[in-house]
Amino acid sequence: MSKPHVRIVAGLSALIVLLAVGVVLAWPEARTALFQGGAIVPQQSPSVQEQPATTVGKPYGDKVKGVFTFRGNPTRTYYGTGPIPRTAPEILWRYPKSGGMCAVSSDADGPREWCGTGWTGQPAVFERDGRTWVVFGAYDTSIHFLDAATGERILPSFKTGDIIKGSVTIDPDGYPLVYSGSRDNYYRVIAIDGDRPRELWKLHAKAVSPTMWNDDWDASGLIVDDYLFEGGENSQFHIVKLNRGYDANGKVTVDPKLVFNAPAWDAELLRDIGDNNVSVESSPTLVGNVVYFATSGGLVQGWDISGLKEGKTPQRVFRFWTGDDTDGTIAADEAGMLYIGSEYERFTQASKRNGQMMKLDPRKPDSPLVWKVDDQNNRGGKGGIYGSAGIYKDLVIWGTDKGDVLGIDRQSGQVRWRVAMHRVHMSPVIIDGVMVVGDCDGELAAYDITDTKAEPKRLWSIKPGACIESTPAVWNGKLYFGTRAGALLAIGVR
Repeated sequence: MSKPHVRIVAGLSALIVLLAVGVVLAWPEARTALFQGGAIVPQQSPSVQEQPATTVGKPYGDKVKGVFTFRGNPTRTYYGTGPIPRTAPEILWRYPKSGGMCAVSSDADGPREWCGTGWTGQPAVFERDGRTWVVFGAYDTSIHFLDAATGERILPSFKTGDIIKGSVTIDPDGYPLVYSGSRDNYYRVIAIDGDRPRELWKLHAKAVSPTMWNDDWDASGLIVDDYLFEGGENSQFHIVKLNRGYDANGKVTVDPKLVFNAPAWDAELLRDIGDNNVSVESSPTLVGNVVYFATSGGLVQGWDISGLKEGKTPQRVFRFWTGDDTDGTIAADEAGMLYIGSEYERFTQASKRNGQMMKLDPRKPDSPLVWKVDDQNNRGGKGGIYGSAGIYKDLVIWGTDKGDVLGIDRQSGQVRWRVAMHRVHMSPVIIDGVMVVGDCDGELAAYDITDTKAEPKRLWSIKPGACIESTPAVWNGKLYFGTRAGALLAIGVR
């Protein structure tokens, strides 16, 4: 989605030779686990076909309560706790109280001012030490740590060297750690167990080779059994053994080791797309022992991590080319089906054939496309999907760049209903039959979708500011989200 300063690896022929040799590997002691019902359970190397997505709609685990990674859990299907207000909410607080969170940053269009929070920008909301925290990265180049009840700072903000676009991750196992990327080239681990945040470790985008595209980090990392899974706009997928612990003074420690990395492209993809935009902006999605991610080149990959316990190399077990830029994070259902939205800007024959909203069955790697829905020929000929799908009962829901919100039958792919909005780049949030979605006209609206076959009934609509690209986090019925107007808001019913 973002196109910052391009740094191309010279010599495409040499690059293809490197790919033929294989991925870059380094293996210390390793172990693995898979998620079953929200708990981390060691397993013996099951195949992808044997493991359903058992964390669909459930919290990450029970060690920490909250929403602490993009879309809340490894299958990217947990939205928080309600009830979402059914009548118009009010603004409970604004951060900052005046002014905006803004900074100048450069991308392919040159330097310009960025304000507030953007894509994906979902805050983490979680319980710690008897209070509810809100933690998020913003366009003012900082990570902020707020009290959810008041909007006041709990800790001083942590400054990075450039803007932060993605969603932070909070450690799911109770360690006082925050994981976040920045456009300043680094992905960081930050401790929050003192009177100010402290950086424990950072990974530079050029720490691996070969790289392609640029050095930003948009993806929201997954933490599973002491491993960090993260993709970068360096066009590499990374697995880091964190080695978390505590020192003699009770302060949290990490000793991270990069144990695996693999290019997010292959020679076939480069030939098919004809460019080098193959970055990873989607967050990794875990289904059983397979980690999935998509790229700006449209390549969807699945890597089997079941052998980590024995120190075995992850194996790529799934490959599918959507045909176009696929930045939205994959959502998985209880049967392990994958729901993937893709943009429409390269106009390839594959993107015309596969559509922009897809259901994939990874059990059929040679022909995984179950159904597709088109979203083409919209704004300037471009269109498609920037966000992630929402799953509710027998529906899958996407917002489109055109501005439609579509409710689609999960089984058949039939479009049941459409709601008209204006450029929807955030991902819909659904709790207890209430769907909340925002658009780039600055409108946030709630709909009753309890009857999945009926046209949604609008419950309320508010306009809190500029374009709403960031996905809200919902906790105890309060919604926390930022806008491009410069602030993060808490809304709800007092």
